[in-house]
Amino acid sequence: MVATEKELERIQATALDHQSKHPIALKVGRVLDRHKMAEHFTLEFQDENFSFVRDTNSIETEAALDGIYVIRTSVSQEELDDAKAVEAYKGLSVVERNFRNLKVIDLDLRPIYHYSENRVRAHVFLSMLALYVTWHMREALAPLMFGDEEIPERHDPVAPALRSRDARAKDATKLGADGEIIHSFATLLTDLGTLTRNTAEFTQGIQIEQLSVSTPLQRRVFELIGSPIPTTIGGK
Repeated sequence: MVATEKELERIQATALDHQSKHPIALKVGRVLDRHKMAEHFTLEFQDENFSFVRDTNSIETEAALDGIYVIRTSVSQEELDDAKAVEAYKGLSVVERNFRNLKVIDLDLRPIYHYSENRVRAHVFLSMLALYVTWHMREALAPLMFGDEEIPERHDPVAPALRSRDARAKDATKLGADGEIIHSFATLLTDLGTLTRNTAEFTQGIQIEQLSVSTPLQRRVFELIGSPIPTTIGGK
């Protein structure tokens, strides 16, 4: 508010006699829009200048509500107290992040190249299943990624989220507890993409299929998700 007043006073001081109220009004409008203070000032324009005063009623009303945020829920107080309601609301950020992963980051839900309703529904349904698998993979592979495996409990639900000491160590060193390089989910998938089945064809028409040799990181990934790395050539 003080910054807004200083800029309004500067416009008053630099107003020229030949200026109409319209250029002045445009300048004032830009100042009020920049600081989002329009509702807290009363303005009066003259032919060559303008005046302004604080709207004390508006300021007092906002000051009375400053820091107050209301969350409504249909769940009873016994099932969901105040602190848990706030935590549930903050948990929506996880839902929003998952939808971003669904749409543009991990799964590329859009654009959809289907024209029939059934195919579009099937496409979205399969994408949701893939998102579910992705969520479980992120949880299982947390030791190899930057995610916090043991989020500290917050005694105040409106306080900023905290990261554990191990998570801060991963952020600082880019290394895990066992000295392995920390990855993002995307770089883990890229590394797993090198685990391939190769077909070599010789001049006599003989074909040999061979699995690539897994890396220590790939073996660690399969260990964390509880699935063995394929050691035989499966069906196509």
